[in-house]
Formats: sequence, structure tokens, C-alpha cells
Amino acid sequence: MINRFLGSALTALGLLLVTSVTHVHAQSSAKTVTLVVPYAAGGGTDTVARLIGERMSRTLGQVIIVENQVGGGSTIANDRVARSAPDGATILINHVGLLAAPNLFTNLRYDTMTAFEPVGLVNIAPMLLVGRKSIPGSTPQDFVAWIKAQGDKANFAHGGIGSNSHLCAVMIGNVLGFKPTIVAYRGSGPAIADMLAGQIDLLCDQVTNASPQVQAGMLHGIAITSPERLDQLKDVPTTAELGMPQVSYSMWHGLYVAKGTPKEIVVALNGALRAALADPALRGKLKELGTLPFPDDQLTPEAHARLFASDMPRVAKLVESSGIKASEAK
Repeated sequence: MINRFLGSALTALGLLLVTSVTHVHAQSSAKTVTLVVPYAAGGGTDTVARLIGERMSRTLGQVIIVENQVGGGSTIANDRVARSAPDGATILINHVGLLAAPNLFTNLRYDTMTAFEPVGLVNIAPMLLVGRKSIPGSTPQDFVAWIKAQGDKANFAHGGIGSNSHLCAVMIGNVLGFKPTIVAYRGSGPAIADMLAGQIDLLCDQVTNASPQVQAGMLHGIAITSPERLDQLKDVPTTAELGMPQVSYSMWHGLYVAKGTPKEIVVALNGALRAALADPALRGKLKELGTLPFPDDQLTPEAHARLFASDMPRVAKLVESSGIKASEAK
């Protein structure tokens, strides 16, 4: 069954993938794999997790259950995976929240730099600044002018301390010269719900999560934090077009397992991830959501480890500029 599923991908991925899948069955007796999402159901990370989880399940021949474990700025989910058995049966998907945690919390029970084995990079995307429909004006330029005039009176929702939506709001405030009023939610899904109700002004969210509401005309699409516009949102200008070239922000997801997981299992999970990302249907769905898989040469665990290490200083600098003092995770 596995070979039939991989038939169309063997040319691109090679026979190593099939060998890897055999290894994971030999090394792990678990019939069920849990993919832990540190954020609320319906958010961008949850969407990506469910897309790749279903396809990875086919390759591994094991059921993958997506479980949302929300709280503590993603530290509860991070800790769970860090302390799990190193057998590949518990996988974490996370973004910048994992990298930001050491600068935000004093009581972590795991060492972020040493507690995990990187499995592979999933997708990369710009952020999308959206606003409630009742913000005055009719163009993105009008909305940015309103934000500047409001200053710290404008409230920014975010999906958790240290999340991409939080740090993107911090970056926008830094560039515009004020500290935005931050309103925390347990994931960007609930934040968008309140924005649709007119209770929150702004959100800088993953494109995968915010673009459907913009396309449906339910929220204002104000700016994309990338050098070029997205095909899916051609009417939404870039931050550079709006006079904010310093607001350049890309978010990415990666998969992780506990430190000490045998290399054969890590390679097998990476192979299943790569098979999922090679699926034309999945790639098309990601593109519709405004995000793309990483290039094939950046999908190895080693490439993931390099990006993880190199992105830590950027994240630490953003957290420092926010003025937030490290506290105990709850």
C-alpha cells in the first residue's frame, strides 16, 4: 500500500523514502501517532497540521491524530513533546512560538536548544495585516493612516505571547513609533471571531488563516509583509508599498520529536513529510492559502536545525523590543 501511494513520488524522493518508512515500523510499535498543535483548532497552524497529518498517515501506515494542546505561549505542548518517549509517536508542529519561549518564560522545564530533534521544515509564508470592517476609510493607505493616528489606542489581537501574530504586531509598532495595545487570545481563530464582531481593531496573522475572510470581504486586507504581492490577494499591497519596508516578516512551521529519537525514525518521519509536501493536491491547497512548502533542498532535518539556530537571535531581538519581561508560564 505504501509503495502504491508513493508511486508518483519515487522519482523525486528516491528509494531512500521507502527504506525510511520500513525503518519507522521496525523502530516504533505505536499504532497511533499524535501530532501536537500548541494553538486553537481552526487557526493557521492547526490547518497546516491537519493537511500534512492526513497525508503522512498514508505513508507511515499509522493513524495520525491531531491534538490541540493550548496554553502557556505554546510551552505546555512543547514540554509535553520534549518529555515524551523518544519513539516518534509524539510529534510537535510549531512556529516562532517555540523559539520565543526562552525569552518570555523563566520556568521552562525543557531546554529549547537541546530538547528536540528537528524532523523537517513544512511551509513558509508572509503575514497578513487585517482590520475590522468598520475601520474608517476605503483603501489600505487610509487604514494605515488611521493606525498611525490612533497609535497605542488601536488594539492588536494576537494568538498567544511569542506567536507570529504577537511579534508581527510588535514589529509594526516599532516601525510606526508606538507600542501597540496588545490583546491576547488562545489562538488566532478566536481573535478573528472577535474581529468579525467588531470588538478588535487589527490582527497580523498567518496568511493561511486570515486570507479567507479578506477574500470574502469580511475583513479589510491592509498589507502583506513580503516583498511582493500574493496572487491570491492581488489588491492587498505590500508593507513596502505602504511606506513600511522595515516590516518584513516571514513565518515558518517545523516538525519536532523528543531528543534521543533514533535517527532512523527521524529520517522516516522526514520522508513521510516530504511525500506529503510532494502531493500536488496538498501543494495546491497550500498555495490557495497563500503559503508554500520549503524548497526540496531545504526539507532535510539538518536544514531545519540550521534555520532554527539562525532564527533565534531575530526572535530574541523582537521579544526584547516588545518590552515584555520574562515571567512564569501558566
